[in-house]
Amino acid sequence: MSHAAAGAIDPHNDPTTSTGIPHKKLFMWAFLASDCMFFGSLISTHMVYRLNPIPDNASATGTFSIELTSFSTFILLMSSLMMALAVAAIQKNNLASMRRCLLTTIFFGLIFLECQVYEFSHFVHEKGLTLTSSMFGSTFYVLTGTHGTHVAIGVFWLVLMYIRSFQPLNRAQNPAWPWLNFAHVVAFLATIVVCMAAVLAVTHTLQEAASVGEGIGAFFSHHFLLAGGCVAGLVALYLFARSTRGAVDFNAANAIDVESMGLYWHFVDIVWIVIFTAVYLIEYVPQLTAAAN
Repeated sequence: MSHAAAGAIDPHNDPTTSTGIPHKKLFMWAFLASDCMFFGSLISTHMVYRLNPIPDNASATGTFSIELTSFSTFILLMSSLMMALAVAAIQKNNLASMRRCLLTTIFFGLIFLECQVYEFSHFVHEKGLTLTSSMFGSTFYVLTGTHGTHVAIGVFWLVLMYIRSFQPLNRAQNPAWPWLNFAHVVAFLATIVVCMAAVLAVTHTLQEAASVGEGIGAFFSHHFLLAGGCVAGLVALYLFARSTRGAVDFNAANAIDVESMGLYWHFVDIVWIVIFTAVYLIEYVPQLTAAAN
């Protein structure tokens, strides 16, 4: 199918297919159906062992930080809102708005991953909960870690879609595009890694400073290079955006690609709501019931 023909197709209905549904969307729904069964088995396994605990199980309420997890859940829900706005923007051929929404979704996704990294680090070093310490640890890390992997894949997909939106309309007149594209990927990944490392460094430094009575200056003296790396990465992204101004080969005809990506992201968010309820909130029901009585 030609690019021009694709642009005339309603993203919600493709009359050229036997099902009336665009093939990309149908494939995504099939994948999500299989992934739903996969997560269902992991959640069921965790629930079975929680309902039938063994002696070496850790105390969930004594391990979890419900405030942190509630915050990360809220952030992930907000990322779904921004993803929906990105889909609506590209369907209206508003490329600038779509890019802003994608960047915000990426930012929120990284915050969620950072919260999960910090949570896992805290559980291992402060609470002694590891993958092999108990059955609770095994099922918990496998379930939440698998979900975190899905979020990381989704963030990477969002990054690639954002980069794709800068592809020039006539690549023959812009031979440097492949190298700029590669530089953009490297800059994005480097910025992600450096920023996540910086946030972890900030958290641990502030905790150490609080314990020994040091000031906030400890962070800037110990992690100046990390802060500089964050600034350098952001500058690299800005320079790339400046270098790729002009007509681009991305418009409302590509709405189905963004919508398929949105389906994946919304699915990951829905799965987290189930995990948050079944793994975290349910542990506090006995305490709430006892308090009510």
